[in-house]
Amino acid sequence: MSKGWSVIVAVVSLGAVAVAEPRAYQNTLAPVAQPQPILADHPEWVQPVVEVARFEAPPIVDDPGADLHVRAWRFSYNARGIIEMPNHLRGKDTALIVVHPWGIDDGQGWRTPEPAGVADFCTPIKNHLSHEHITKVLNPFLQQMRGHVSLVLYSQPGEEDPIRKKLYRSFRATPSAAERKQGRQELHEKLNSFNYTASPLPSVLKFETDTPVLEYFKQFPGLDSGDHYNGAGFWDLPIPVVKGIETKPEDVMIYDKEGYAPLRDFLKENGVRHILLTGYCADMCFKSTTAGYENLSQDFDVFLVGDATLATFPSNETPAYATNAALSYAALDQLVTQISWIEF
Repeated sequence: MSKGWSVIVAVVSLGAVAVAEPRAYQNTLAPVAQPQPILADHPEWVQPVVEVARFEAPPIVDDPGADLHVRAWRFSYNARGIIEMPNHLRGKDTALIVVHPWGIDDGQGWRTPEPAGVADFCTPIKNHLSHEHITKVLNPFLQQMRGHVSLVLYSQPGEEDPIRKKLYRSFRATPSAAERKQGRQELHEKLNSFNYTASPLPSVLKFETDTPVLEYFKQFPGLDSGDHYNGAGFWDLPIPVVKGIETKPEDVMIYDKEGYAPLRDFLKENGVRHILLTGYCADMCFKSTTAGYENLSQDFDVFLVGDATLATFPSNETPAYATNAALSYAALDQLVTQISWIEF
């Protein structure tokens, strides 16, 4: 027996340690006889994925007593096509995470600074478009999954401030109904007392070298979310969960500034092995913040729910193509699923 096969693998499940024998995965690929559309359920949000070569592989996750079935796909240049596989998960070992559901321009008080400030999808019009996706796609999916996963979590920038401590359950405590009521009032007062007027676009740029294009973009970049356009203190405000998501008292808030380790430990302490990842934005925060897939895929089985995310979409009126591109690139090293491929 080789050294690798002599290792005993410890698996954490609901706080108890179980011992599992090593498993030989048969990486056999067979052409998909009747390919089903990929990310074609919401083409207004995600351009469908089209690839000539599609292969079927055995399940990667095959939990005993599975009650959550997640078909997924990835792309391999070496296999020269898309590889699909069914997966069979235990819901009690699964968490659903929503990355950065920012409550911006949604009536709670936190809003895009004028005349040139940027936040979230970077213009009020694009923010409102993302809210439509939340109400029509993300929130219905989230509510559908309640009772079929063990935890629902949201991630937001910053750290646990006094107001959000009263509003949301954290890794440390769960606020009472009275605390939540007080927190909502304090949030309203805090967000609506901020001055959302900041500096305008520069009217004159000064070029002092013979490389004016370089100087132009240094002085007038395509995205500047700093104090000049957003105003000092904007990013210190307590960012709430967007109003379009129906939160529950048992849902848990993740604070980016605390780092990945506390999130990892909390999930493991609660027996989580699998993650259904949703949220915003597919090309940025969804990828590389505390609860982004680059972190989570180090320790958990991660499934990107491709139609429950949107990418930023500069220069376009639709996020469909940008979201397709972000997910297609992520699929080199991640598994991607879609809402209609998740059954229970």
